[in-house]
Amino acid sequence: MQISAETLRERLTWPKMINALRAIFVDDVQSPVRHHHFIDVPGEAQATLLLMPAWIEGKYLGVKQVSVFPSNNAKGLPGLTSLYTLSCGNTGQTLAQMDGNVITAIRTAAASALASSFLSRPNSSSMLMVGAGRMGHHLVPAHCSVRPIETVWVWDRTISTAVEFVAELQNQGIDARVCNTEQLPEIAGTVDIISCATLANEPIILGEWLKPGVHVDLVGSFTPTMREVDNLAMQKAEIFVDTRAGALSETGDLIIPIREGAISADDIHAELTELCGNTHQGRSSLRQPDQAITLFKSVGDSREDLAAAILAYQNS
Repeated sequence: MQISAETLRERLTWPKMINALRAIFVDDVQSPVRHHHFIDVPGEAQATLLLMPAWIEGKYLGVKQVSVFPSNNAKGLPGLTSLYTLSCGNTGQTLAQMDGNVITAIRTAAASALASSFLSRPNSSSMLMVGAGRMGHHLVPAHCSVRPIETVWVWDRTISTAVEFVAELQNQGIDARVCNTEQLPEIAGTVDIISCATLANEPIILGEWLKPGVHVDLVGSFTPTMREVDNLAMQKAEIFVDTRAGALSETGDLIIPIREGAISADDIHAELTELCGNTHQGRSSLRQPDQAITLFKSVGDSREDLAAAILAYQNS
């Protein structure tokens, strides 16, 4: 069975996807560390093959294959191609194949929304979206599905990209506004939720801007040199992650401040398994919960892909 990108978008609604993630993070899932393989391409930049397996014994086996070919951009082709294969956990027979890019985008945004349901203030009504790319288009509706957000500000390095995204949101009936770079410190210091999905190597959001009670959602950094916030932001925040193993080894948002002595790994309060399993209560368990600055850093986990694939398959 081939499940199209359009069908995935229809089946993976925010409430269903968030609930599926909540369930899989307390299920008995085997999720080995992702495999990285480097491929030489004659006369072009080196390519990378990523394999992300996960399985529930006796039920389902899933593998996401991601191919990253940087030189494709010069050819007008996508630099990243992704395929997800879901198989039977008893026989290994293929059940379905689906677009891995769509699964990744939806499950990533749903994970941020799931974390926000534990970490942002329940009455959060304003949001700043930093980055108006593909992930930003998913993160805004995902966050809006768990909090009563009334106003969305959008910032992007390319102002025209932010303008286009704001127009799309306004057409959907959302009170969306463009945040210029000069306004960024002020807006970041007034909103209830800040979500970042960029490819930045230098901090965009500074700790000195953050107001008490804000929730910061970091999605963009996926290498040790990439980061979206500075050391002060990490020091001021109560830190949560999707998985400790992934976050401590893959993202500069944690690796850099830990290396520089600004924070330590012990400053991470909990990961999604603990939040979903109720062994940590999130914001409500913090001192002065209404004033605490919370921060969630995600790098992605193969359990999230498996949850999305199972949901899409079972709704067929």
